[in-house]
Amino acid sequence: MTQTLPFMSRAGYVAFGASVAIAAWGWLRSPLMRTVRADGPREIRIQPPANAPTLKDPTERAQRSERLRHLSLNRDKLRQFINCYRDSSRENLIAQGLLLDSAPIKGTALISPAFRTAEGDALLQQAKDILYALLFGDASSHTQLKRMQRELLTLTLPRHKAKPLSFMQAATELAAAGTWQDPESVSSDERAENLIIEVEYGEIKEEWIGDGIIAALKLINNLEVNEQILYARMIDIEQSTLID
Repeated sequence: MTQTLPFMSRAGYVAFGASVAIAAWGWLRSPLMRTVRADGPREIRIQPPANAPTLKDPTERAQRSERLRHLSLNRDKLRQFINCYRDSSRENLIAQGLLLDSAPIKGTALISPAFRTAEGDALLQQAKDILYALLFGDASSHTQLKRMQRELLTLTLPRHKAKPLSFMQAATELAAAGTWQDPESVSSDERAENLIIEVEYGEIKEEWIGDGIIAALKLINNLEVNEQILYARMIDIEQSTLID
């Protein structure tokens, strides 16, 4: 199965080799977006602001582990999360009192905590924890999902907006230069520095993990990343191994 999430970053579609994918939704009928590898794979270091917690912080790791154990994500909880948030949008988050309507316009700056209510902060944290559990959860985190198929998530976003996803482990990060021509002239870019994040994960029989990833990324985008269209893609992996 190949699944493309119905939102995509201004970082653009990812071009592997010489192929370039072109958008075809609504006003994206012309080749407005392009992303190419910049000098191939290379190490990318996501630098958070000083004193910001990261996965290297034992306290942050312990807090996340405790939240995941308390969450104890299973099929029923995952289905409930998907049903609640698969159609979430900036507009309904504002209507529900989770996000202030004075938040930065989509496609501009990251949304800081000042523009979220306490309930919005809590929902953002929940979305990140569920995304983490969906990608990396196992018995040690009380994640109860019988994974049947290996899949690959590819996420493309501007380099300067990578921090909200810096909690992800076991991810491959690639540098890319991207071009985005915004018809509304909000956030056009010319060969902007972008980041491609690839994560291999296990899917369950019902393929609900992919649906949960979509719902979680929608919330993370609308509550913090703040891209006009965030692009992610999920594909089956026929064979995979780690070689030492």
